[in-house]
Amino acid sequence: MRASSGFRVATVAVGLSFAAALTLTACSSETSSDGALTVVASTNVWGSVAQAVAGDKVEVSSIITEPSSDPHSFEASPTDAAKLTDASLIVYNGGGYDHFVDDIINTGNGEQLSVNAFELFGAGAHAGETGHEGEEAGHEGEEAGHEGEEAGHAGEEAGHEGDVHEHGEVNEHVWYDVATVDATAHAIAEKLGQLDPDNADVYTANAETFHGRLAEITAVTDGIAAAHKDAPIAQTEPIAHYLVESAALNDVTPADFTSAIENGNDPAPAAIAATRQLITDKQVKAVVYNTQTQDKVTEDVRATAEAAGVPVVEVTETLPEGLDYIQWQTNTAQALAKALQ
Repeated sequence: MRASSGFRVATVAVGLSFAAALTLTACSSETSSDGALTVVASTNVWGSVAQAVAGDKVEVSSIITEPSSDPHSFEASPTDAAKLTDASLIVYNGGGYDHFVDDIINTGNGEQLSVNAFELFGAGAHAGETGHEGEEAGHEGEEAGHEGEEAGHAGEEAGHEGDVHEHGEVNEHVWYDVATVDATAHAIAEKLGQLDPDNADVYTANAETFHGRLAEITAVTDGIAAAHKDAPIAQTEPIAHYLVESAALNDVTPADFTSAIENGNDPAPAAIAATRQLITDKQVKAVVYNTQTQDKVTEDVRATAEAAGVPVVEVTETLPEGLDYIQWQTNTAQALAKALQ
């Protein structure tokens, strides 16, 4: 069961086991036992982004790596807590998504740097180059590229239209927003440059290379926007909200349905019926389906779509095995484009 306090947050194994982990790592350092810098990411999504920037200069590891895991309900082990406490740099999603990281950082036992992707939402790393028209260069705290609005922190208004759900909740799944990922990569480069000044230029160059590769994703979403602007789709929950937004699609799923699923509740019968009707009447061109939080209600939605001949596009919250961030997001965007043809 997922928590329902505004947006979903992870439940964390703190208590005695967490305290024990912090006791074991009370004398945290900014390097591993062999003196090397270490980067620890909350999920392998952000681990992949960090690795693209770190290259072969820094060891990067991730806490959540299993494709079957639901990060919202993840329980951090003492070993996980120790890894985060001892890391030179922590990279995480923020926005309440991977709350176990905030809990560990807030203990104050470590002195490591961190990058919170959610705090960079709306910052826009490079003007227009990642396929989001009108986004201007900027880092955390600078003006965002959407109509001059400022980059938002958690709870503040962001410069992207659609940074909140229709039912008024902040959408924390910012790894589906290319501009935020770009800004995060550059923030990682900046932090690594502080920790390792001799290789600062390498990290900056790697972030620029990663920035260029993001165009592989936006080329697909721009193509969808050009060919299928405002095409109606449904989602079991708004995990891929920013992907749908960048493709200029229209999510017509009843808000009562997606809100309930996202908060770990059963939707009202009327919301389920309305969602099923959209699909059986083929009022939507595709159903975007999160495979990592399946239950009897979402499985029924998928079965309904398959019976009606409506394409199902699978999305996940962690990287599939063998893929990096660019490959994963490009494949997902391509699957969406194919479904709409």
